[in-house]
Amino acid sequence: MQVVQGTLDELGTSLADVTFVVVDLETTGGSASASAITEVGAVKVRGGEVLGEFQTLVRPSEPIPAFIQVLTGITDAMVAGAPRIESVLPAFLEFARDSVLVAHNAGFDISFLKAAAAATGHEWPGFRVVDTVHLARQLVSRDECRNHKLSSLAVLFGATTTPDHRALHDARATVDVLHGLLERVGNLGVHTLEELRSYTSRVTPAQRRKRFLADALPSAPGVYVFQDAAGRPLYVGTSRDIRTRARSYFTASEQRTRMAEMVGLATSIRPIVCPTTLEAQVRELRLIAAYKPRYNRRSRFPEKALWVKLTVEPFPRLSIVRQVLADGARYVGPFRTRLAAEAAVAAVHEVVPLRQCTARLGLRGTGSECALAGMGRCGAPCSGRQSVEEYAQVVEEAAGLLTGDARPVTGRLRRRMGELSAQERYEDAGTVRDRLLHLVRGAARAQRIAPLAASPELVAARRAERGGWELVCVRHGRLAGTGVSPAGADPLPYVATLRATAEVVQAPVGPVPAASAEETELVLRWLEEPGTRIVELDGTWSCPVGGAAGLRAVLEPAARGDVVPFDDDPAPAPAQRATA
Repeated sequence: MQVVQGTLDELGTSLADVTFVVVDLETTGGSASASAITEVGAVKVRGGEVLGEFQTLVRPSEPIPAFIQVLTGITDAMVAGAPRIESVLPAFLEFARDSVLVAHNAGFDISFLKAAAAATGHEWPGFRVVDTVHLARQLVSRDECRNHKLSSLAVLFGATTTPDHRALHDARATVDVLHGLLERVGNLGVHTLEELRSYTSRVTPAQRRKRFLADALPSAPGVYVFQDAAGRPLYVGTSRDIRTRARSYFTASEQRTRMAEMVGLATSIRPIVCPTTLEAQVRELRLIAAYKPRYNRRSRFPEKALWVKLTVEPFPRLSIVRQVLADGARYVGPFRTRLAAEAAVAAVHEVVPLRQCTARLGLRGTGSECALAGMGRCGAPCSGRQSVEEYAQVVEEAAGLLTGDARPVTGRLRRRMGELSAQERYEDAGTVRDRLLHLVRGAARAQRIAPLAASPELVAARRAERGGWELVCVRHGRLAGTGVSPAGADPLPYVATLRATAEVVQAPVGPVPAASAEETELVLRWLEEPGTRIVELDGTWSCPVGGAAGLRAVLEPAARGDVVPFDDDPAPAPAQRATA
């Protein structure tokens, strides 16, 4: 059996070893920016034992309001001979040094202390803070206590001091409340300061009890897989630090209800360490696609992606298909939803008079014309009014928009948007814009993916964060292997090893890469980031001048909130790449 030695960070700081300084302030008002401190009271405790107390009145620069004097019993006469905050604050900071501050409604007291530090030129030490109000709201129900005021909680927990709006008395009462709350969270399995500060009732006891699942995980980049008792993947994720990320599922930082349900079913976490972050991201996509874990929402069905096809026949038309064939047709995509694909088709039909009928037409039309012909939206090849040669010119316009220089046709769409806006038909103009954006996204995606899909091999390198080089081998758009060369070492032997051991990838059909489009998008983003160098390229990697990527870069900011899948983090248009 392998024994895993935990780090101090993993074990946390035992609450029995923590020194708490429970503090309470009396002030002239409720705002730290407009009021002053009139009294400071604090109690230092550790392991249930009182180690010391701190109490002093403070002379404010302004008179104490009458209603505050009545509330606290602190009068102007009482503070007339008291020290100023300039003297009190350094003494308090020394008393509280190396401790955890505790207060009831801590935001109030801490804001006054920070304001005093700023006003007197003292650096705030950055104390860790525990708020007994927050804990009480998680642990004390309304059935037990009518509210979470200090006076009510003091009665509930049998405090030996009655709070009366005097700082030291209130601090002593808060100590008893703190100990009562610590006893309750201890019964729920909270035994460290880190667990206490992140405690919330949203994290169920069942979740906390499963923290041990993350204990033996490596602190390394890669993929983690939550599995049920039968070994079935429930959820797949990726992180730069597998252990830290997995541990977060058992704390307050994880607030998704479905994740709490998932953790309740999980019995193990399988780590997959990866040499590079890119490999981890790709492995995550592949595992989600392969196992379709019930708690992963994204990319579970990449095989359902759609393409827009410009058919191969005497009178071609646009068709939405799921499969790309080696039939010489032009394809644009992929699109995740039919709605997006239909919007792209509608954008083309807006300015290019392609036929929209689905009938198969011969070389000579014999049918009757449809309404679109009468509107000038189609040349009516179905009736013989348009020859194959004449229609071919229309097809080339559409092909240019889809796979080549998109500027002529998209210029017409943008003029159409301008015309509609000038007529104050803003909703119609917005519809044209949205259709155009779906179109250029799909076209730009296809124009970026197709060259990489056609390239038998591309090897690239980028400086690693800790020195050396991250190495990536891509074959037909699929990540075939990654590696890292150590700092100071010649990377070329590592490149040779990577090429020799990388996955053998068969050439795909048409513009479709030998991987999911989402995987190829990840690879492209990595390749396009500053600092990436092309080491080897077998093939051609280029984008058409005037292609859809440039227009997308212009249109995307106008509709940043309407991003379709595959574009969760839209990449900028790539620079023109030369062939090698």
